[in-house]
Amino acid sequence: MSSVADTTLDGRIAALAARDLPLAVGIVREAVRLPADHVDRPLAEGGDPFCGLGNHEGPRIEYLRGLLAGMGAVESADDVLVDWFGNLTWTIEDPTDGMPRSRKRVVQLDGHCDTVRAVRARWLATTGVDPYLGATNAAALRRGALRREQGWLPPDGEWEHLLFGLGAADQLGGVAAMMVASRLLRELAPEGALRGVIVRGMVTPAEEDNEGGGPAFLVQRVLPGAPPEMLPDLVVLTEPSGDAHEGALGIYRGQRGRAQVEVTVTGRSSHGSVPADGLNPLEHGGAIVAEAARRAAAGEGLLDHAFLGPGTRTASAGSVETPSNCAVPQRFTFRFDRRLTVGESAAQAVAEIESLASVSAARAAGLTVEIAVPRYEQPTWSGYAVSNPEAYPAWLTPEDHPAVGAAVAAYRAVVSPHVTTGGSGGALRVEPRVGRCPYSTNGVGYVMPANDTAIDVPGDKRWVRSGDVRHPAMLVFGSGILQNVHRIGECLDTRELRHAIAFLTRLPSLFARGVVS
Repeated sequence: MSSVADTTLDGRIAALAARDLPLAVGIVREAVRLPADHVDRPLAEGGDPFCGLGNHEGPRIEYLRGLLAGMGAVESADDVLVDWFGNLTWTIEDPTDGMPRSRKRVVQLDGHCDTVRAVRARWLATTGVDPYLGATNAAALRRGALRREQGWLPPDGEWEHLLFGLGAADQLGGVAAMMVASRLLRELAPEGALRGVIVRGMVTPAEEDNEGGGPAFLVQRVLPGAPPEMLPDLVVLTEPSGDAHEGALGIYRGQRGRAQVEVTVTGRSSHGSVPADGLNPLEHGGAIVAEAARRAAAGEGLLDHAFLGPGTRTASAGSVETPSNCAVPQRFTFRFDRRLTVGESAAQAVAEIESLASVSAARAAGLTVEIAVPRYEQPTWSGYAVSNPEAYPAWLTPEDHPAVGAAVAAYRAVVSPHVTTGGSGGALRVEPRVGRCPYSTNGVGYVMPANDTAIDVPGDKRWVRSGDVRHPAMLVFGSGILQNVHRIGECLDTRELRHAIAFLTRLPSLFARGVVS
């Protein structure tokens, strides 16, 4: 049962989250807008047509870095760092709570600040919304088109709560919530909001194309040999966890992983009038794609998991190297997007394609077939050289882990009493919803092989094992509706943002105390 002190803190958190909602909205709006200063500027004048995309987040990172100290999210500017990878990091705690640092619970708040590419002309022509400037002209707003483009929008009378712009939902709203929650945690430290806990924030670059790169840098380069107060007990990924049918602000406790499997079929080019003189990689490659699709549709070789669901595979990209459109091509390269459930691996995904009869047939006909997981090689905005396989494992936090119970308790304490919207579609729900994350997140970067002993994790950290990997407890919780992201007219309902701030402020101390619903 909640104490009077707990109830008072719950009310204070909810009130301060409402007070600081305009601050959070301003952060999101400016973070969305920033690329507009660079994308249309000539290169000779310092412009960058890719500003805001993966590995081009510098201006956004620097804006957020300068804001953290000024808004009171940290004690001083010296507490905000940018590491070699280009991650923006900060740490807050209450040094007066009387608990040794080695015994405090560590809660890591994680968000990314890159976005997918904007198709600015199409945004404006289709919806009247600018991907960077948002809905600047109410008269030009095409509500019908926005409803067709977006997965869920509230009734017209509630549109004053919507903030339009590329990245508003995925996931600059989550980043703003982390920052404002840090400010509130410091403000409420005398009332127990930081008791027994160290909270670390990390805003990463380059998640959209290579999720987990920022956390993987932490796990591989920073945490080996680190003391307990550096090792996370809980990671909260602030990706959008709303669903157009099930409601906003879900609590997700696991996700499938994924691997890219690249197939290169090399044949022999010839004139199109004498195809028998060549070895056609496009036709043999097409047979490989078709056989892989048939086997995937039948579920052959794909594992299923009772909670996360089955592994899947689909052809996702392709390119042909040919001297002309009237010739047998020389090479056909294509990729499969393989979603990995618990117990599946990238090596298994490669072996599945190797086993196809069409692969054997192509090789028997004299073509070369190479099958591998490609490597991601793009340096980050800070110049850090990245070279990792494009393989990202699944993870799962058990339903009975204290982190899940604390998250449910936090939701009921500071969100449920203040939900006044309807309970259908993508609207907020009074009761917390615990489920699975349908997409891939930075969570994959906190995962390490179960037999890897580089990080000495004390047993009381309660890291968990998912198949052949281990990781800290992880949850996904953030503002935004999944079916609205990566789409023209992306938007964020700021009512969700307010409650996300309150949740992130309440969760750390409840988790540290072992409070569950």
